[in-house]
Amino acid sequence: MFDESRYRASAGRSAHEQSRTSAQSPGVPQVFVIGANASTLGLVTSLKDDPITAQLVPVAVTPMGAVLGDNRQKVGVARAGFFDWADRTFPADDERAFIGSLRDLELLLRVGWDSSFPEVFDERSVLNADDVPDELLDAIGRPQAALVQCAVCRRLCVRDDFPWKERPLCAWDFHAQVFGKRGPWREGGYEARHFETLPACAYVVPALLDELDVAVLLALGNVSPAGAHALVRTLLESEEVRSHMAVRTATGIVVLCEG
Repeated sequence: MFDESRYRASAGRSAHEQSRTSAQSPGVPQVFVIGANASTLGLVTSLKDDPITAQLVPVAVTPMGAVLGDNRQKVGVARAGFFDWADRTFPADDERAFIGSLRDLELLLRVGWDSSFPEVFDERSVLNADDVPDELLDAIGRPQAALVQCAVCRRLCVRDDFPWKERPLCAWDFHAQVFGKRGPWREGGYEARHFETLPACAYVVPALLDELDVAVLLALGNVSPAGAHALVRTLLESEEVRSHMAVRTATGIVVLCEG
């Protein structure tokens, strides 16, 4: 998932230089990213106490990139065992994990670096942003979301992005179930009542549709409901009879057809 580098040395300023800059701007909240794996981001805002309080943020992998959860779990870690804890939490044999520069972390430990969690958690509030893989740094810059486990694969997903039959699904399982052979495909036209029960999701993923041999016939955005319904009906009346499905997304309506 993330960059393959294991113990990263900052490509920009060293942690010593960065901590010196922070000291010149007292009160500026910052975090130090310890590491991450496919489902968790580990960070710390203070290294002066014993035990050290690490904060774990859930991470969901989506086709649109990683998304951070809107909650944090605090974990107390003994100062003497902090590096061992980091290695166990983000192990080297996990190809989806990365860990920040332990040299920089050791320097911050020595000076007793101390900050607080920022009101706005974004790239500018990450002390060691140069260490963090681009995908994860992009996630830090996005709005956080409520995450839950996918009802099928149990991976973390965004709670309201892909609901199906009152269960939260990840994008992959939603596409497989709803747009697969057993999905709610139709061969007739759409009446007004049909638009009230359309499958709904945040977005459709062209690459996942390709795997299912499904094509996009029409994508509508910023169109009034009445106009969208009329366009869908007109399209389907002009199409040869084949299985199709209208889907409601966050931006409008998408009409799909089986290949």
